[in-house]
Amino acid sequence: MIKEGTLERYLDNLLKGDRKNSRVVIEETLQSGVPANSVYVDVIWPIMVEIEHLVRADRINTMQEHLATRINRTIVDQLQNKLPRKPIRNKKIVICCAHNELQELGAQIMADLFDSDGWEVKFLGSGLTNQDILAFTHDYAPDILLIYGTAPKQAPDVRRLIDTIREINAWPSMRIMVSGGLFNRAEGLWEEIGADLFAATALEAIQVATKDYKLGSEPSLMDKRKKKHRRAVNQISK
Repeated sequence: MIKEGTLERYLDNLLKGDRKNSRVVIEETLQSGVPANSVYVDVIWPIMVEIEHLVRADRINTMQEHLATRINRTIVDQLQNKLPRKPIRNKKIVICCAHNELQELGAQIMADLFDSDGWEVKFLGSGLTNQDILAFTHDYAPDILLIYGTAPKQAPDVRRLIDTIREINAWPSMRIMVSGGLFNRAEGLWEEIGADLFAATALEAIQVATKDYKLGSEPSLMDKRKKKHRRAVNQISK
């Protein structure tokens, strides 16, 4: 249980750029018995969303946003090794950000939590082209490709990536999940652009992925994947 006032104290220190007292709030929360994964879900994530809301509403300036986001991300880096570890699920996920995404913290949180949940995770972050993501995905053959985006202008590029994946059809069993403010604010957008799954939060992403997949592998399916993979690579290289 997160103590009353924790979120307010944490946000206040982040917006002031107070690294020391921001860490103090998190350390006190951990010492009170709250596990690291709950800190991710109940403190870090909602504060990240609130900072995005404050920026859109012009209630904080760019400098405050940068200070707060950087400290929040530093704390996530420090918390990662404190996360519990569930048994390996033998499932793979690639997590990337929409092109030119500046707020990749949400995707990083998802990567950490999926890793904690037993998934094999490859976190690509931001700054990659659709061609980069497509080539890596074909090589790695994940069960899920999760695309994270926050800005409306990213929607056409995400749609192009999904359309290309569908056209090549290299991994027909791979599911595409989308998340982030871009999809939270536009109801039904995830279906319109062709995604299979949608998650409003990091916790929901794990719940949706777990529900969508049964554990285990199917050798005959993997053989089919390999054949399609070779055809896809040839098509990409042309």
